[in-house]
Amino acid sequence: MESHLPAGTVTFLFTDIEGSTDLIRRLGDGYGQVLDDHRRLLREHLGNAGGREIDTQGDAFFFSFTRARDAVAGAVTAQRALQEHDWRDDAEVKVRMGLHTGEPAVGAEGYHGIDVVRAARICSAGHGGQILISETTRALIGNELPDGVQVVDLGPQRLKDIAEERIFQLSLDREPDRFPDLKTRPGGKKSHADILGDDFDQRIEQFVHQQLERGLRHVSERHASPPAPPPSTELTRLTALGLWTVVVLVVGVIAIILIVKFAFF
Repeated sequence: MESHLPAGTVTFLFTDIEGSTDLIRRLGDGYGQVLDDHRRLLREHLGNAGGREIDTQGDAFFFSFTRARDAVAGAVTAQRALQEHDWRDDAEVKVRMGLHTGEPAVGAEGYHGIDVVRAARICSAGHGGQILISETTRALIGNELPDGVQVVDLGPQRLKDIAEERIFQLSLDREPDRFPDLKTRPGGKKSHADILGDDFDQRIEQFVHQQLERGLRHVSERHASPPAPPPSTELTRLTALGLWTVVVLVVGVIAIILIVKFAFF
């Protein structure tokens, strides 16, 4: 995993391909080239916008940005590049994206906290070709939007394992109504972004638990009583102590006798 990640306020971006299973069935071995092109385009455009690739799994990506405006600009540029790309066998590759800004904790194993899961859940609520952002990200970008982009308020939404979140859509080229309602119904199938977000969070939790156990074990070892010496060592120590005691007593008695003798005779 990544190390030395930016701390403080960070914007997370999750992506995944909608309907990837159908694409695999249709394209067969040709899906490998589609996946390679998809990864190249995302890495190029998100990276050029200042994005840091944190993790990837299958067709899902996890990026972080130090500025919300950069994350939005990268998402818009990448989405347009995906839509304009000449895909193999005229495949229709639709990628959904979700962004959320927070102040996650940063440990040796990377980011951890609810903000990672929240960004993944926002992504999975969307449809292929759609860019969704949280209320926090919306507030940070203000009116500084890429050309041809407008913000559509989709209202409060109930996300899995997350409290209610107000979600906004970045509509490209003034097409605010081309997507169905968000996929926020409970019990729905997990997207690859969901799986990636959950997996990343579980790996972080596992690491934290390991560190806690290691720390507690270290403390208990430091405060544990020293082991008892072997019987032979203990016997030798006691014998030596006894001999020294006898010698001291004898010397003391002799000293007393001498003192008395010189004092009175």
